[in-house]
Amino acid sequence: MPHYRLRELGIKNIVINPADVPTTQKEHLQKDDPTDSRKLARSLRSQELTSIYIPQLSSLGDRTLVRLRASLVSDMVRYKQRIKSLLYFYGISFPEEFKKPHTHWSSRFMKWLRESVELAHETDRQSIQILVQQAEQQRKLLLEVTKKIKALSSSQKYEKNIKLLRTVPGIGLITAITLLTEIEDIGRFPNTDHFAGYIGLVPTRHSSGENARVGEMTFRGQKRLRKHLIESSWVAARLDPALLKCFNQYTMRMEKNKAIVKIARKLLNRIYFVLKNQMEYVPSVVK
Repeated sequence: MPHYRLRELGIKNIVINPADVPTTQKEHLQKDDPTDSRKLARSLRSQELTSIYIPQLSSLGDRTLVRLRASLVSDMVRYKQRIKSLLYFYGISFPEEFKKPHTHWSSRFMKWLRESVELAHETDRQSIQILVQQAEQQRKLLLEVTKKIKALSSSQKYEKNIKLLRTVPGIGLITAITLLTEIEDIGRFPNTDHFAGYIGLVPTRHSSGENARVGEMTFRGQKRLRKHLIESSWVAARLDPALLKCFNQYTMRMEKNKAIVKIARKLLNRIYFVLKNQMEYVPSVVK
């Protein structure tokens, strides 16, 4: 927020990634405010600093709402784990009707937790009831936020691009709105390589002379978007004939978890094409 306030006051400023500031070993070992100030002044004078992209304030609000849902989902997973852990601790098994994972956390399952779980002591019963109440409250919050996100996705700002993105196999509503709120403007990426670098779907490289080694994915990038893309790639690899063929070829020489990363990069290229050209995606054939 300081950036926007400074702009309102007419003060020209840029925001940079601290990791991109050129730093000597001595400055690493003797870090203090005067040293950092001199380092920034030197880099600005030499024009070595590149500003990161700053979204509009309205987009920040939309992004906050979408990120809030992701936080609520993570919290919901923790509540479910706590309840299951407590049931396992007391040796309580699921009834036959709830043996399959997809039956967990349904209304009937929650009713069974509230009314049918028998424990020896009152305090034990109170503990599990409190956890169940927390999970039910969290579910209500999650549903409320999801409704707001659906309303946001129907707004003029996002509706057209979401419809385009959802023509890409594996891309659902939540993934689409997450992509749009995080990147804001696809035009800021000149090509798919820059887009992949932003998300973090590029490998590390170490090259010296004739020796060159390509490593794992870089730790830099938008981890949230990378997670969504990789999850979507598992679905896309089943629905898109071209991606399915590539996935089968990759798995002949590498593990599936590594192959799906390559599929994610191909999926990213499709997303870039759809948004950049404002055209729907047709599996295997781009019109």
